[in-house]
Amino acid sequence: MTVYFAVPNDIDATPSGGNIYDRRVIDGLGADELTVAGSWPHPSPADLERLDQALSLLPDQATVVVDGLVGSAAPAVLARHQQLRLILLMHMPLSTPEEEQALRATRAVVTTSQWTRRLLISLYAYRSDRVHVAEPGVDAAAVHPATAAGSRLVCVAAVTPGKGHDILVDALATLDDLEWTLDCVGPLDRDPAFVDAVGKQINAAGLSDRIVLCGVRTRWDGDLLCHASRSETYGMVIAEALARGMPVVATDVGGVPEALGRGGLLVPPDDPASFARAVRAWLTDPHVRTDLRTAALARRATLTGWDETVRRFAAAL
Repeated sequence: MTVYFAVPNDIDATPSGGNIYDRRVIDGLGADELTVAGSWPHPSPADLERLDQALSLLPDQATVVVDGLVGSAAPAVLARHQQLRLILLMHMPLSTPEEEQALRATRAVVTTSQWTRRLLISLYAYRSDRVHVAEPGVDAAAVHPATAAGSRLVCVAAVTPGKGHDILVDALATLDDLEWTLDCVGPLDRDPAFVDAVGKQINAAGLSDRIVLCGVRTRWDGDLLCHASRSETYGMVIAEALARGMPVVATDVGGVPEALGRGGLLVPPDDPASFARAVRAWLTDPHVRTDLRTAALARRATLTGWDETVRRFAAAL
């Protein structure tokens, strides 16, 4: 069966969990890729016309997976192509009337977490037997050597409000009596105003010698992953850290508990004090560090690779 995969045209240009997921599944399925230029998920009429034309060229009854950034914003286009077997791939639901209409125009939905599946069924009363889950995989990695003190903290995420860098800075500002550094690894071009605000926040807290906004790196390391996201459908970077045996402190949002398992600590979102308490415990108590490192290694042994993701995705199709 030939599978077509409609994705935004920045799939390989913009580093994000969604783009990485799409690329790994497309390559794993051997799917024919349809890159659709546009300002998704806020398309112009010309963007919608391009999608319409791309779908018009496909044979009747072709199986077409449409990335949610595209499909959720184009319900009228999807409705015009019921001769196709349309499958919506949902990363982060937009929770819009247009998205509900798009869901009604598709045969099934694939989500990247059980949390997203439950949310879609709840939001839209969508048929549960049509919502399938294919969680992100993770590449095998060697266990990363850790320092005894655990003082090298790392945050891996685009610097945007949704990823909670401001919460993390507020939390760490209360730990200036302890030894630690934080590398913030991730794109700095998604929201320049927020990046500027976080930079000023770091300087105002007197932490410019401890917290570095590193930008994109192909490789990163540390002793503890700090993930203060305000929303998350899964949290692929959490699985990447655990694959290295690196413990995690993360906010209890969305699909994060699925990714984390028991490999770290969960704290409430938008709560700098709770985040600070968790990191302080890590930095000051060697028993906590030992226990969390043991837990991370145990979770590492249960992680699955991208081949399993592709298998589940294929089964959903």
